[in-house]
Amino acid sequence: MTIQPVTQKNPCEQSMLINSLILPAAPQANSRKRFGEREKIDPALLPAEAMTWIAELVKGGKEICGVNICGPGAPLAAPEVLFTLLDLLQKQYPDYRLKITDIGLGASLLAKDLAAKGIAQVDLQVEAVSLDIMKKIYAWIRPGKKTVPLDKAAEFLRVEQKTAITALTDAGIQVNIQTTVYPGINDQHIADLAEKVAAYGAVSLTLLPFTPVTEEEKFPACDTALFAAAKQAAATHIELADYGELSLALPCGENFQDQVGLLPKPSKDRPNVAVVSAGGMDVDLHLGQAREILIYGPREDGLTCLLESRRTPKAGSGTSRWQDLAETLPDCFALLAANAGQNPQNVLAEQGIKVLLTEENIEGTVDVLYGGGKKKKCKK
Repeated sequence: MTIQPVTQKNPCEQSMLINSLILPAAPQANSRKRFGEREKIDPALLPAEAMTWIAELVKGGKEICGVNICGPGAPLAAPEVLFTLLDLLQKQYPDYRLKITDIGLGASLLAKDLAAKGIAQVDLQVEAVSLDIMKKIYAWIRPGKKTVPLDKAAEFLRVEQKTAITALTDAGIQVNIQTTVYPGINDQHIADLAEKVAAYGAVSLTLLPFTPVTEEEKFPACDTALFAAAKQAAATHIELADYGELSLALPCGENFQDQVGLLPKPSKDRPNVAVVSAGGMDVDLHLGQAREILIYGPREDGLTCLLESRRTPKAGSGTSRWQDLAETLPDCFALLAANAGQNPQNVLAEQGIKVLLTEENIEGTVDVLYGGGKKKKCKK
């Protein structure tokens, strides 16, 4: 069962020292590139889940020096979530060096707040300082809640990134530029980019070679010679910073939430699981589209079965709809859905119902939540 898609495993995972723990705790994306993007954005860790993972790593003997809030969306696209996590980190782990990785939309307005919340560094993702090149790299950019034409959005992003470097630097936050080298697109542009961001106030530049995320990716990978030439061109204008070798991302190919104890467990007061499904076989429905909720739980003989179905509150009532839904599920400790917005996830979590995003078979997924392993099937 895959409930939480995860990122690539870092080779240094076995090390007890973690210079930068990568936390994919940004739930909202505000841009998308034409290359190297997965079809579906991974679910982000909620602040409480991120803190649970850190606690488990520390308990296991890991020495964590810093935290990088990076992906799957942009941290600054959902500042309220970011600030909640930063408050928790400052309170529980005040010695950690905190940084975020972001494209910089809104950074200039939030610079002082970020400094007050303990951010020491921002890795600003700048792929180009040329409008024409930016339009070749980005499929869309969303400065606000609505997508605007790429011409205007790219120009807005270019200005925002320039002002972000100045504002962050003035707030005492170190700015490192992070740039991916795309063969044939921005590889000949790296020297110009490095010169300009250095003039704006960035202290260093990290170059990353483009690598396809799937075998079907049509855009070529950046080869060694091209990457070396890009680094040499940039080095004449700004200090180069290698990507942190001693970093740690979520483990690959494992059930992360189960591994670190993030999977919710049934209790005496909340013994059941809520499921949204179009056909009753798989978890294949967006929570917002569900008109009824299937309730699974243990019968008197201990076997886990479909117990009943319940109607969902009417659509269109915003936060109150999800509060009403929580009141409909007072006996449930988890809700399974193929997708769900951040607001319903937060509202339900506050009421003790963890939303788990998955597209697996209902029976097998529910089985895992009650202890895993193949058990006797419930007789209908």
